[in-house]
Amino acid sequence: RQRIGQHHRHSPRTSTMTDHSPGKPFPLGATVCAEGVNFAVYSKHCREMQLLLFNDAECSQPEQVIDLDPKHHRTFHYWHIFIPGIKTGQHYGFRALGHSHPLEQNNIQECKTLIDPYGRAVATSSKYQRHIEPVALGTTPEAESNPRFEPSPFKSIVTELTDYDWEGDRPLRKPYSETIIYEMHVRGLTMHPNSQVSSEKRGSYLGVIEKIPYLKKLGITAVELLPIFQFDTQDAPDGLTNYWGYSPISFFAPHADYATDRTPLTAINEFREMVKALHQAEIEVILDVVYNHTAEGGSGGPEFCYKGLQNDAYYLLQEPNDADEPHPGYANYSGCGNTLNANHSIVRRMILDSLRYWVQEMHVDGFRFDLASILSRDVNGEPQMNPPILWDIETDPILSGTKLIAEAWDAAGLYQVGHFFGDRWKEWNGHFRDDVRAFVKGDKGFAGDLTQRFLASPDIYGHRKREPEQSINFVTSHDGFTLEDLVSYDTKHNLPNGENNNDGHNENLSWNCGCEGPTADKEITQLRTQQAKNLMAINLLSFGVPMLLMGDEVRRTQNGNNNAYCQDNETSWFDWSLVQENSEMLRFVTELIQFRRQLPRPKNPQLTLPEILEPAPIVWHGTELEQPDWSEHSHSVAFTIQAPSKWYHVIFNAFWEPLEFQIPVLPNGFARWRRILDTSLHSPEDINLIGTVIDEHFYQAEARSTVLITAENDRMGHSP
Repeated sequence: RQRIGQHHRHSPRTSTMTDHSPGKPFPLGATVCAEGVNFAVYSKHCREMQLLLFNDAECSQPEQVIDLDPKHHRTFHYWHIFIPGIKTGQHYGFRALGHSHPLEQNNIQECKTLIDPYGRAVATSSKYQRHIEPVALGTTPEAESNPRFEPSPFKSIVTELTDYDWEGDRPLRKPYSETIIYEMHVRGLTMHPNSQVSSEKRGSYLGVIEKIPYLKKLGITAVELLPIFQFDTQDAPDGLTNYWGYSPISFFAPHADYATDRTPLTAINEFREMVKALHQAEIEVILDVVYNHTAEGGSGGPEFCYKGLQNDAYYLLQEPNDADEPHPGYANYSGCGNTLNANHSIVRRMILDSLRYWVQEMHVDGFRFDLASILSRDVNGEPQMNPPILWDIETDPILSGTKLIAEAWDAAGLYQVGHFFGDRWKEWNGHFRDDVRAFVKGDKGFAGDLTQRFLASPDIYGHRKREPEQSINFVTSHDGFTLEDLVSYDTKHNLPNGENNNDGHNENLSWNCGCEGPTADKEITQLRTQQAKNLMAINLLSFGVPMLLMGDEVRRTQNGNNNAYCQDNETSWFDWSLVQENSEMLRFVTELIQFRRQLPRPKNPQLTLPEILEPAPIVWHGTELEQPDWSEHSHSVAFTIQAPSKWYHVIFNAFWEPLEFQIPVLPNGFARWRRILDTSLHSPEDINLIGTVIDEHFYQAEARSTVLITAENDRMGHSP
């Protein structure tokens, strides 16, 4: 075999095992000590392994190539070496040679430089182009001199994590019963030119810190960050950028582009600065994590790590459909070209080590698992009753205090809402989103479904006798319409994504209120405001854990784009001019959150929903007391929660005409009814926490409105 790189004018230095000690197989990755660095990586089928040392991110060729001798640098399937004198900041990669297993021939090119699966920082070359296949090292000088080609677009970087001062910071561990989640994008929060964040901090972890006063005033208790693992920004249609970040390259490295100087090592500490600052404001940090696929894609995708090290361990493979194709293909339950083999022992360990790292070293409070149902699939893609990786996560003592939230479905039709594994996991409740949308939109027959969603979906979760916080309630998320677009568009408008409007969901349960998109019609504008308030009120008043989408509180729009994953521009960014322009909506949401946070809570956070409701029964009504209409033609429902210290009476009228509802007669000792909320009224009467006295025995709920009235037991002496 000719030495790789021999055609270059400046060939890399090579070293043999005599220059370095064998090292150890554990810990995996690059471990810094006083004398140098220990490197360890798993690769079962390769016959030779090389460690490549680079001067910086832009180097297309390694400065030094170190051969690892299987007799001295391999223990079982782990390759390892200790190199003295190496320090933090060293760029490196691996090259796995001589794959002997047939499954490893699928898309494997031996000359590729591979990053470390356990690398805590990743550098990206400025010359990287995902849609141009890199030229392998050792080819013709003419090809290698072409500046369009980059043999080593990614490098891992040696990091040391012991020099950061957390100042006593720890994860907050707030109970779910006190949690209000705000799903947001690190870059999108402050990237808009009107964000009033300094140019060097716009779109960064440090930029988030400058907006903490806004988040604190809004009243949310946790931010759920769209993916911040290092991801491939070029995994998008030509000319566009992967904005959401669901295209991971590394499971240990924070995304370097969110650092102020765009360097990977800076990203680590600036991420920590953000977490520490949020914790000081009593706001938890939940990471949206993608352990279901990687940016390497399918058979035609790039190779920068997992494919080259151990293809059949890291990915679910399947027999090809084409008889002319001799090698297995990639199972695609993620919809992104490949699927991680999450229940393989090596991948299980990597996922668990990754989660522990983000909790122990980065102090995050919890995780939302993208397409979590994939984690239940076995090597054949079949769902398992007791998936090993989910058992590992649920029972791990280091993770025992973290929040675990599952998106309990995948892209191949596996839907596990209400039946997801284990005792700790909470679930994104897709039924809540769909049924609340349908009811508020005015679809008939959803009154009964709405009551189930309001009570944390006992029809879905009741059989497991779980606490109401099992249900993560949301009406909108990053995936789909914003709240403003939900009441402004009948159909998606995704042409800017470059896929002929074929991407994104077709069924959005949306209604434009009479005109598609922007309008100057005052009646339509007012109706949209009212509908947005209805949706927000139901979400924030319901049992369960509410989640809000970034910008919904100020009616942020994406101009009808319901799949803005590739729109890294003002389509997706938070437009801070809306804070003033839509101050009425912002005030409504802020007051509503304050009301929710003042509600009395059970002393025992482990109480199930039936145990909570037992001392405070719910009485259902229609327009007449105790006469609810559960027919398929119903558009309204009312109910009374009769707690000992306070009664709550709620009216939901999704009908297009006003309806007059009887109000229950209060028992002795209770003061008069007070109206807290009526979405048909203008600010500040739409929500008033002090309350407006209601003396009538009837209340006219205007068309498409939500009403909340309360009454206190003066004898109990309880605060509101």
